[in-house]
Amino acid sequence: MITVVGTGTGAPLPPDAEAAVAGAALVVGARRHLAAVRLPEGAERIVLGPLAPALDAIARYFDKADGTEETDGQQETYEEKETDGQRGGRVVVLASGDPGFFGIVRALAERFGSRRLDVRPGVSSVATAFARVGLPWDDAVVVSAHGRDLRTAVHVCRSRPKVAVLTGPGSGPAELGAALAHRSGARVLVVASALGDPAHERVERVTPGEAAARDWGTAVSVVLCLDESRVLAPVRTVAGPAAGPDRWALDEAEFAHRDSMISKFEVRALALARLGPRLGDLVWDVGAGSGSVAVECARFGAAVTAIEKTPDGCDRIRANAAAHGVEVRVVHGAAPTVLSDLEDPDAVFIGGGGRELPAIVTVCARRARRAVVVAMAALDRVPAVRDALDAAGFACDGVLLQSSRLAPLPGNVTRLAATNPVFLLWGVRPPARTEGVPQ
Repeated sequence: MITVVGTGTGAPLPPDAEAAVAGAALVVGARRHLAAVRLPEGAERIVLGPLAPALDAIARYFDKADGTEETDGQQETYEEKETDGQRGGRVVVLASGDPGFFGIVRALAERFGSRRLDVRPGVSSVATAFARVGLPWDDAVVVSAHGRDLRTAVHVCRSRPKVAVLTGPGSGPAELGAALAHRSGARVLVVASALGDPAHERVERVTPGEAAARDWGTAVSVVLCLDESRVLAPVRTVAGPAAGPDRWALDEAEFAHRDSMISKFEVRALALARLGPRLGDLVWDVGAGSGSVAVECARFGAAVTAIEKTPDGCDRIRANAAAHGVEVRVVHGAAPTVLSDLEDPDAVFIGGGGRELPAIVTVCARRARRAVVVAMAALDRVPAVRDALDAAGFACDGVLLQSSRLAPLPGNVTRLAATNPVFLLWGVRPPARTEGVPQ
């Protein structure tokens, strides 16, 4: 049996966890965790650094306790040990907070099986950080940047008003602040250091720019990214990120637009299906016009940048985003030139471009990680757009959308009113080939 004890956020170990440690034959934990508890005399200990060697050491201990161990291809037999009535003694793993929440329980369960684990959770660093600032967190989104690419955390922080980011080397408050300083709305970062340590705990509110300018050391475990105007959401039934929209491909009347210059809902419906916007993604809407596609992507949880060359168009996009309660970053400028200053997107929708359209598609296809979707009214531009997608290595497909809508006539009768046909082309980047794995 492996007893996993959560510690490290200030609360003393409960009696049953103390008893588990007292009866341990092998104790595994970070240096600070091992120093914070009274270890039984004679117990073996492993200082937790890289995870794989520690898991291997635990496996060897179990092999030894079970009476067998592989040494140079020869199976050696050991005398069975009895400690506290358990064969081979107890293995205790000390971890921070709740070890089942982005913690070591996952790795232990995968290696040894969940039935071999006895987990005694403590209070997670996320719960502690929100407690320190007096906020509920059932509506927060939690993202781990520990040992992971920071970009997902950045995009979630841009699109959601209450986010907790679990940090790590190279993905701390400074890096997060630098990424958010010029790409998000009014955000405050709450940086929690040495949580639970009475002598060293610090919880500081800073702007992203201030966070970027500091050296925070290694004691930070969690950063809260908050839009303080929206941190108190209505009572929730389901924890975590807000539920997705109950409908999409909204009617054109639900957006402010100029002279019907807006992607029709039939076009948006298919475009959204091919873009696949989701929480943690970055989507560009190039030639955004009214920003209807940008707003719909943001409603699905994506971080969105809308590129529009006209000042009045930029104002409309901001107004539409505010009316639908989402955040859209608006960039005033002409594509493809203005795109060079933007972070690489996961998906791109191109709804405008004129004569520059092939060049815009070429740039977007080179930088998009997953998909590019292009809407066109002009037949002449279809071949060049398809060539640009093909040249970038995308799998390309498309349709001509021709729809007719119900329209009333006098006498309480109905006719079909045709909308203008639109070509929708899309390119999807094939998955990367893995050497030795057939595709």
